[in-house]
Amino acid sequence: MADAKLIDGKAFAGGLRERVGAGVADLVAKGGPKPGLATVLIGDDPASQVYVRSKGRLAVELGMASFDHQLPGDTTQAELLELIGRLNADPAVNGILVQLPLPKHLDTPQVLVAIDPAKDVDGFHPVNVGRLGSIAPGAPLDFPVPCTPLGVSMLLQDALGSLSGLNAVIVGRSNLVGRPVAQLLLRADCTVTITHSRTRDLPAVCRQADILVVAIGRTEFVKGDWIKPGAAVIDVGINRIPTTEGKSRLVGDVAFAEALKVAGHITPVPGGVGPMTVACLMFNTLQAARHKAGLAMVAA
Repeated sequence: MADAKLIDGKAFAGGLRERVGAGVADLVAKGGPKPGLATVLIGDDPASQVYVRSKGRLAVELGMASFDHQLPGDTTQAELLELIGRLNADPAVNGILVQLPLPKHLDTPQVLVAIDPAKDVDGFHPVNVGRLGSIAPGAPLDFPVPCTPLGVSMLLQDALGSLSGLNAVIVGRSNLVGRPVAQLLLRADCTVTITHSRTRDLPAVCRQADILVVAIGRTEFVKGDWIKPGAAVIDVGINRIPTTEGKSRLVGDVAFAEALKVAGHITPVPGGVGPMTVACLMFNTLQAARHKAGLAMVAA
């Protein structure tokens, strides 16, 4: 059997960014608002600072306005909620992203609930979670959807075309990835199984999958003999492991070299799902601006 076809998330994300940039230019040319993304970072974690800055730079590159709010690590709940209230009321802001995880002294659920659901470009507000959980098959995504799951859905539809009738198995039941991916695949008329640490005979369940989405957070957890020949494998995991040269490299939750010999399609790590997350954040921000302007949402 030939090696699996690589699903190039980096290339697809590049195309999505181009479409978002064109969409921003079209919106402004028609007299619509310039989309604005506000990022909120609490504390001075270097990795988070780099990540948030990269989002702001990309927003500007795509023609959006970027509003960066960096707060000290001892910011109180009241101070953070006051800022979110101001961003909710600011007509120049279409999307609000509060970088997670928050410092332990802050109440994350209360912060997420405080964000205007229409500006919740991460898709974490309970209103948006509920809308995704109750969406009808094939219905339009006219509300914010979590970025990584949305990216997974886009990659699968691009690689496979129609997903209708396919068996999908998701390894991992987190609110950030596993559950929203399941809802998106149900919307696409897949038959969906969500697995987790208590699932009995997990390898046998995985072998039933035409689509296998792995988001378990365990290095190379899914082995090649767990995969149905010809299946599409989406590896959401990002794990850093040491190399013999004393450095480190990124690997996923799937044993890639083994899976490559069995799967029909597979995402690499890095270069698979990862680049889609920020691209989908920009897509969600454009969608929010179009919604505010009373324009139809762009198909995901």
